[in-house]
Amino acid sequence: MKAYVFPGQGAQFTGMGLSLYENFPEAQKMFEKANQVLGFNITDIMFEGTAEQLKQTNVTQPAVFLHSVILNHVLGEDAKPEMVAGHSLGEFSALVANKTLEFEDALRLVSKRAEAMQKACELQPSTMAAVLGLEDELVEAVCAEIDGVVVAANYNCPGQLVISGEVKAIEAACEALKEKGAKRALVLPVGGAFHSPLMEPAREELAKAIEETTFNTPICPVYQNVSTFAVTNPEEIKQNLIFQLTAPVKWTQSVQNMIKDGATSFTEIGPGKVLQGLVKKIDRSAVTNSPDL
Repeated sequence: MKAYVFPGQGAQFTGMGLSLYENFPEAQKMFEKANQVLGFNITDIMFEGTAEQLKQTNVTQPAVFLHSVILNHVLGEDAKPEMVAGHSLGEFSALVANKTLEFEDALRLVSKRAEAMQKACELQPSTMAAVLGLEDELVEAVCAEIDGVVVAANYNCPGQLVISGEVKAIEAACEALKEKGAKRALVLPVGGAFHSPLMEPAREELAKAIEETTFNTPICPVYQNVSTFAVTNPEEIKQNLIFQLTAPVKWTQSVQNMIKDGATSFTEIGPGKVLQGLVKKIDRSAVTNSPDL
């Protein structure tokens, strides 16, 4: 079975999407529609902007989403996944690919999500850190003993877990994790504690927009970050998407379940090859690729 996976924030690069825009009339139309929906020319930043401009949350999230969804669209009949998943933001791309969400509706939600997350980041100094070389359970146990908010946020692959929370709590957790034998416990250059309880104001804001959006019955299951299992019920998909902002991204578990359910290949749709690397670390025998366009 063919699995399509969609990357999240961090996969962006200057020039992303330009070849799609130049070579496919349908892609050009979709990019122009996105400029209208967003109210600014995101194409200018995607094609020619600096890394600093691309790093702004209100740009990064729609940019990565657009690259993924438009690439998937131009694949046409070749794009027939039998299961989909997305890493954090990538879940919105996955939901367009399996026809749960319409392109414009999903873009509006992604834009709202970016704004809401940015606002939540400004309420309290917070950050994230990558922890390498420890068992998930040990990282969780250390976080539970730290004063302040610090939680496991991204289960990326065995031995690679990202924690999220208040700045001081993250710093204390990093020190404690190094003492426990972590190969690295490195604070990341991000502006907030994504996938932690500190995103609750953003979750509430996004929930309202999600509730007002039409969710269709998908053409294939989505393996969501929150539940990790195959989901096809539109209402269930909606609820999982609402809780995604404050819940951890269980990528390792999602990929393991996709393999268990018959995934024979993983095609990464979007900028970069980060997810292909993670899938290989989860299961060395997995076949991974990206579209050749």
